[in-house]
Amino acid sequence: MSEHTAKPFPAGGDKDETVIERRTLRDYYIILRERMWIALPLALIVSLGLGYWKVRQPKMYQAVATMQFEKPETLVTTQGVVDPSVRNDLELRSNLEKLNSQRLRTRVVESFTPEEVKILQRPFLTGLNPGSPVPPAAGCLGSVSIDAARNSLLISVVVRHPDPAAAALVANQYVNQFFNYLAEYYGGRSESGVEFLHTQADRLGKDAAEAEQKLMAYKKEHNLVSLDNSTNIIGTRLTATNGALTSARLSRIGLEGQFAQVEAFRKDRRDLTEISYIAGHSTVPNLKSQLSGLLQTQSVYAERYLERHPKMVDLSNQIAVVQEQLDQAIGLAVADLSTRLNEARASEANLQTEYDAAEKESLKLGDLGVAYKSLENQANVAKANYVQILNRLNETTTTRNLEKIPLHPLDPAVIPGAPYEPNLPRILRTCLGVGFMVLFTVAIGLSFIDDRIKSAWDVESFIGANLIGIIPDLSSVKDSDKYTLMLKGGQENGAEAFLSVYSAVKIHSKLDFPKSILVTSTIPGEGKTLISCNVAAAFARHGKKTLLVDCDLRRPMLHRHFQQTNNTGLITWFEAGANLESDLTTDASCGIIKLADNLSLLCSGGRSKIPTELLESPSFGLLLEKLKKSYDLVVIDSPPLGAVSDSLLIAERADEVLYVCRFNRAYRKHIRLYMKALRNGKNEVLGVVLNGLSPRRIEYYSNYRYYRSYKKYYGSQG
Repeated sequence: MSEHTAKPFPAGGDKDETVIERRTLRDYYIILRERMWIALPLALIVSLGLGYWKVRQPKMYQAVATMQFEKPETLVTTQGVVDPSVRNDLELRSNLEKLNSQRLRTRVVESFTPEEVKILQRPFLTGLNPGSPVPPAAGCLGSVSIDAARNSLLISVVVRHPDPAAAALVANQYVNQFFNYLAEYYGGRSESGVEFLHTQADRLGKDAAEAEQKLMAYKKEHNLVSLDNSTNIIGTRLTATNGALTSARLSRIGLEGQFAQVEAFRKDRRDLTEISYIAGHSTVPNLKSQLSGLLQTQSVYAERYLERHPKMVDLSNQIAVVQEQLDQAIGLAVADLSTRLNEARASEANLQTEYDAAEKESLKLGDLGVAYKSLENQANVAKANYVQILNRLNETTTTRNLEKIPLHPLDPAVIPGAPYEPNLPRILRTCLGVGFMVLFTVAIGLSFIDDRIKSAWDVESFIGANLIGIIPDLSSVKDSDKYTLMLKGGQENGAEAFLSVYSAVKIHSKLDFPKSILVTSTIPGEGKTLISCNVAAAFARHGKKTLLVDCDLRRPMLHRHFQQTNNTGLITWFEAGANLESDLTTDASCGIIKLADNLSLLCSGGRSKIPTELLESPSFGLLLEKLKKSYDLVVIDSPPLGAVSDSLLIAERADEVLYVCRFNRAYRKHIRLYMKALRNGKNEVLGVVLNGLSPRRIEYYSNYRYYRSYKKYYGSQG
């Protein structure tokens, strides 16, 4: 997984677009670790409180009774007999609805004996106020849950009750009452169905005998032994003739339509070759193609020759001949269509005559067969009904002799030995789950509320700037030493971090020497002066002639860190007339101080309450340009952007900007706003130096492990 999915903003792009935070697991680990001291106590309070509340809940006991429906071997489908078997989920669900019905609940309540009612009421009498009525049995059943096991015919009755004996009693009573209900309902209706079937069988037997006698008498009277064969022959003849007549009629209708289209085209003087029948008839396609080719050739010749040119005359003759042949072919096609139409009409008339004759014969046989078929159908129906009712009577008698209700109690409910609730293992799992959820929710929620800069992700993805380097917390170093770490050239704690910043500045810089770099921050106390001093010394150590300029005219500090006076500098040079003609390195009004090889210091020369007069003057910009002729690099220490606007005025005249942010100090949205202001001023922002991280936080909050590796390599003490 990549460290950062969001990309830094382009140098000239819109920095106000919405940034979506997409963090890695490592980022969330950092967030959790940073806010553990808030999230963990809150998670413990919530989880322990929830556990205490659940443990204090009244004890509940659970009893389970099961029963099973079985599919019977004999299927009862007789009218009047109710089949109690369960064949699918729909029928099973119907029985579940009956089990959960108020009617069955009432039967259960009414079935309890006075002793059993006392068992149900026993746990509810403990907290009963004096004089209060005893709750009825209907209100003491507890929680009853009835459901079917998945993909089976098993039904479970689960009862939860404060009394273990009452829980088992209610579960078993539900099973017993449901079984009694089915036996009463289906058993009584089956007896009524058997009596109904006996009556129906006697009546249908007499009807079948009478119908058969009438049929035999009619056959003898009209000699209808071969009626079926004659009827089949006439029927076949009618079917064949009707099919041929239909085909002839459709053919005639189609030809009439084509002929009507020809007449319409003639009336409108339209080209008959547009009709598909004529266009595809005999020689019409070839002649039409020839005529089209000749007309195209004539169009080509017309552009080259006059109308009386031999080629034009010869071509006109050919067109006339082909046109005449085409007209003759069209006439033949129309004549052929007319002939086919007349033949179709004659054929249809012949077939209609044949069909009428066959129909008369069929009607003659039908007159005799109507009564015969009616009597035959009556006899067949009466016989079929009699046979069916006998079969159903046999099935019903067999079913009645077998067990009527295919429901069997499987496992009766037993008195539970331990309470169902409170369940300590389940409470423990719930509390742990809630605790972890609160822990992560609080930690991550605080990360969205706390907008202060903390990590490399904040710099590179949210602010949209390069992370130039990370400076460790130097609070353990003396103030007199930490501003001169690079100047002394030792291996003190943090010196390697400034060398890394030096390398990153060289890599990200797009300008050659000489140039000027402005060092600024968002608010006071972020370490911009510390960064200015040591970055300037790092360049000086690497052979670049460097000038460190104190442009914090309201609160100058550089002279103190190098144990120098602040009697001369920018303010004294400006008040002396801002002379740019002399050598500034030796000008007494400037008072540039040489601190070490290749490193010099230009102080502020006092304090000013209104430094904008100097910073906005053209002389200040010319001063920086003049200094770049004497030095390879001019490092400008400036006031914080969030306090005063001086840094923006200086940035207009500086070549590059180095932004300093202290860990967990300034807000990301403010930094992003000031970075936008710097970019809008067409400044080249090198990136951000993240300052003030402890060695452990450097390891967790950044992608840079140089500090840890440096300690292991040199053995320095962190």
